[in-house]
Amino acid sequence: MAVVNIMMRTVAVLVAAMAMAVGASPSIAQTPQPAAPATEAVAKLPTAAFAELPFVEDPSLSPNGQYLAGIFAIGGEQRLMMMPVVGDRTARAVVAIPDGTQINGLTWVNDDHLLVSMTVLVPVESDNWYVTRYFSIARASGKITRLLRDENGQGMDLLWVPSDGSSEVLIASQATIYTNEEGFWPAVYRVDVATGRHRRVEAGRVNVWQWGADVRGDVRYGIAYNDVTQQESLLFRSANGNALRNIERANLLDEGQLNVPVALNGDSDTALLVKSEDGEADTLVEANMVTGAAVRTIYTAADHDIDGVWVARDGQTPLGVFTNSAAKPIVWIDPAMIAHQAALNAASPKSVAQIISVSADRTKVLALISTPDNPGLLFYQDATAGQMVRLAAMNGAIGGKRLSRVKVVTYKARDGLAIEAVLTLPRGRTAKALPFIVMPHGGPWSHDSATYDYWAQFLAERGYGVIQPNFRGSTGYGQDFTDKGHGQIGLAMQDDVTDAVRWAVAEGLADPARVCIVGASYGGYAAMWGIAKDPDQYRCAISIAGVSNMRKEASDFGDSARSRLYRRQWAKMSNDFAAVSPINAIDRIKAPLLMVHGKKDVTVDHGQSERMAAAMRRAGKAHDFVSLPLADHYFTRQADRLALLAAMETFLKAHNPAD
Repeated sequence: MAVVNIMMRTVAVLVAAMAMAVGASPSIAQTPQPAAPATEAVAKLPTAAFAELPFVEDPSLSPNGQYLAGIFAIGGEQRLMMMPVVGDRTARAVVAIPDGTQINGLTWVNDDHLLVSMTVLVPVESDNWYVTRYFSIARASGKITRLLRDENGQGMDLLWVPSDGSSEVLIASQATIYTNEEGFWPAVYRVDVATGRHRRVEAGRVNVWQWGADVRGDVRYGIAYNDVTQQESLLFRSANGNALRNIERANLLDEGQLNVPVALNGDSDTALLVKSEDGEADTLVEANMVTGAAVRTIYTAADHDIDGVWVARDGQTPLGVFTNSAAKPIVWIDPAMIAHQAALNAASPKSVAQIISVSADRTKVLALISTPDNPGLLFYQDATAGQMVRLAAMNGAIGGKRLSRVKVVTYKARDGLAIEAVLTLPRGRTAKALPFIVMPHGGPWSHDSATYDYWAQFLAERGYGVIQPNFRGSTGYGQDFTDKGHGQIGLAMQDDVTDAVRWAVAEGLADPARVCIVGASYGGYAAMWGIAKDPDQYRCAISIAGVSNMRKEASDFGDSARSRLYRRQWAKMSNDFAAVSPINAIDRIKAPLLMVHGKKDVTVDHGQSERMAAAMRRAGKAHDFVSLPLADHYFTRQADRLALLAAMETFLKAHNPAD
């Protein structure tokens, strides 16, 4: 059992590192200032201003709306913190986040306890595995309780949280990582977050990887998966029965989907479901799980897809739907949420008001009011008291300053496909023949939108025009557009990036002799591949936590229960990953390359950049490699963000100066 012992030691270190600390008071938001005219000389903000960590990430209101939890910036590092929303903010619990640990989510169980999901990368024999664990933190004392501490499996999954203020939750967990041992298939436990006591309420079943509960906290369904057939099955237990039975199957390799409940009634077999059929509008319905009969239609998506549903604290009331529309990412259904949004919009008509969290009774919300040229201000709105309180600027160094202007543009790819892109033009400069940066996003299943982006604003502040193309294969434009990426990694997907540059040149915005390509993760791959595929297009490239060997990335799923599925899904993206891997095309590269990668990255292996740097060195190609010992994939330490931006600035000054 040596592997389990390694895992237990790692988690023990993680627990020990979660020490109590007290941080500085949050900064107070400043009133936004108007943007400077495009031709006016402006004082440039220092690099450190852009490297400053956001005031808070993943903020969440307690059920009563009186307390705020989130990942706060304290002393240049991120800390978990709980504190009163208004009033005496010194009464708070602050918990350190260990290096190399990724916070997956924060959930208030009640007004006194916060549940934290954390993932760490652990060496298992000759591989690295992601291990997920849950901890609870008592708001008043800061006491940390590790939950299901005797379970030695790889994963845990939160199924249900009570809405009555009690402290017991449902968590599914593996007991071992060994397939031939009892406990490999996850069982479900009722766990008291206040004491750590638990009892098993549902035994594990072969091939059942996911479990689900109704609003009362009774286990009512399971999702089984067979990696040989790539088929999923939905096992369902009726409200008046004890046996689970198979009611639906789906072939995942053919993009099939099960009708998994968004919320399940405790007294009947009715549930909230998102119905998504080819050629038809997505709908949110209430339907009978056994018969499939629709009871009522709650919402029909006219011009977008439904990506998810925001369900109220009671576990059954739909508040709104998340969409794949960049223009309207959420549509509210609940009258109270519609009223909150209207009040926020009226208070700041020229900004984007995004509701982030809501109290159980829906009278209080947290909202971020921002613009594409400002990080934004965090507000607390209390409908009962009729007040709107400004809590903080998301970036204290920038405050309310308006930076470089941002807009969405559309261009045609070489095959005629319309591509949308986000364009940032530097303040204080005439938008003509600018030194230019094309910055493809990560994923690749993601998209950029006209929201504040600290990398784009930093580069614009240094005098560069920045274009962020949502190349084919991106999300946010419907499944057909996403599917256009099939077989096109390194091919048409890359051409779309190059065509963004050509559009900017044709529009007179970009100087064709002063264009660099910059990206992170998949975008880092696109940056490296860009200077190999189109060596005369770019003056330089910057890859941040980039993938140099797509063949390795597309097959690196270890002993994942879905390894065959993932490999086959990735296989749809290219017929030959080796042929579109930068590490195999170094002889074509002419432009200098900067690589920046953190050794604590648990998303893209640090070795991807390390091996690329070694290959560039052997080939005598111009390159710089900045390896940051404590940086993770998202650069969540301020010192690492500053090191990253400083390295970018130095490299660009040397190889593509803006002045």
